[in-house]
Amino acid sequence: MATPTSPAFLLLLLLHVFLFLLCSSKKGHTVSANRTTKNHFHSVPANSLLPSSVCDQSTKVFNRASSLKVVSKYGPCSVTGDPKTFPSAAEIVLQDELRVKSLRARLSMNSSTTGVLGEKKTTIPSTRYGGYTVAVGLGTPKKDFSLIFDTGSDLTWTQCEPCLGGCFPQKDVKFDPTKSTSYKNLSCLSEPCKSIAKESAQGCSSGTCLYRVLYGSGVTVGFLATETLTITPSDVFENFVIGCGEKNDGKFSGEAGLLGLGRSSIALPSQTSSKYKNLFSYCLPASSSSTGHLSFGGEVSNAAKFTPINTKFKELYGLDVAGISVGGRKLAIDASVFKTGGTIIDSGTTLTYLPSTAYSALSSAFQEQMKKYTLTKGTSGIQPCYDFSKQANDPITIPKISVFFEGGVEVDIHVSGIMFPVNGLKEVCLAFRDNRNDKDVAIFGNLQQKTYEVVYDVAKGMVGFAPGGC
Repeated sequence: MATPTSPAFLLLLLLHVFLFLLCSSKKGHTVSANRTTKNHFHSVPANSLLPSSVCDQSTKVFNRASSLKVVSKYGPCSVTGDPKTFPSAAEIVLQDELRVKSLRARLSMNSSTTGVLGEKKTTIPSTRYGGYTVAVGLGTPKKDFSLIFDTGSDLTWTQCEPCLGGCFPQKDVKFDPTKSTSYKNLSCLSEPCKSIAKESAQGCSSGTCLYRVLYGSGVTVGFLATETLTITPSDVFENFVIGCGEKNDGKFSGEAGLLGLGRSSIALPSQTSSKYKNLFSYCLPASSSSTGHLSFGGEVSNAAKFTPINTKFKELYGLDVAGISVGGRKLAIDASVFKTGGTIIDSGTTLTYLPSTAYSALSSAFQEQMKKYTLTKGTSGIQPCYDFSKQANDPITIPKISVFFEGGVEVDIHVSGIMFPVNGLKEVCLAFRDNRNDKDVAIFGNLQQKTYEVVYDVAKGMVGFAPGGC
């Protein structure tokens, strides 16, 4: 038997100390790579919540065969925007409200709101702020254009010369259909012309199909046509239905138009289903100074956990929220709160909008765990907000927030999707908003989707979330 002074006892004691330290490090007693000090809290320097002015290119986009680089419209990686014209965070919040209103208007559409040009009574989502862009090729020979991709819209369109009704400024040279050998206008009797009436006003000019789509921040009017779409050199789609916009207005920050990823037959997933099997995914970067990716088809990440697409919303991607946790504690919110209005996931809405009952519980729990920080009166209508200006270089501790979806799917929100700098460090706010009632549809916004690979398996009726996507 080993005595307290024997070599065997000392060796055994050292072994126990080593095992204790090893287990402690695995359990989070030391600061891990993701800067989490405890299981249910983030610890980050306050100034890390601010956007950087330097572009940090991700290499993950190049690891997928049918993949496009995603950049924030208002970050240093954007090739179309002018930093001098970038909106303030407060302006983004105001425009976000317009998009939410237009999404809700679209959900309330009925047959009386569609028809010929001039009869359209509602709008589809605004895309002015909060969006992300990709570059795709159009025409023969191919010309590349920067388009905003949007899961809340169906029609893919670009500004077209000669812009008879006027066009907004864009960085790229505008698409000229007369210089493409593959461009063809569609007739009023074509199936796409009939389909477009579900999203936009539709009309005819000498037998040629016309469209008009109203946005919360603008409008596009033009010819419905087919053209060759190039995603990658090996992924080329002939006779792809597009809108050739001759009259366009709105603040699109230099982009040429929009890439529609919605659920209708004219949306990109449906038009490319023969190759991509109605499957696409994207990863939105943690910061506007980083890049992500938009990918089509291919293998699904083994890390992805899936939740069903709610069939309540035929034109948008509906999901069933099962609950929310703050700092590791599940909030006492009745399941019926989320079922009343339902929830959609949207790539173009910046913040997440919750039923009042759910938002109240979230806000109260969050403030309870942020008591040591200075509350400040928000100037943008968002609450609660905190003044971190005196802690710019110091670590701040923020409770983790998770959103749970049907099927046991937990989305652990990245810290950049929990707090949103509205006025520098003087006003950093909770990135969730109150619907002001429990009846309106809730929206899972793009801030809360950051760093996840969000997989839309439309064919199987599922949406998945895989952590560490970019």
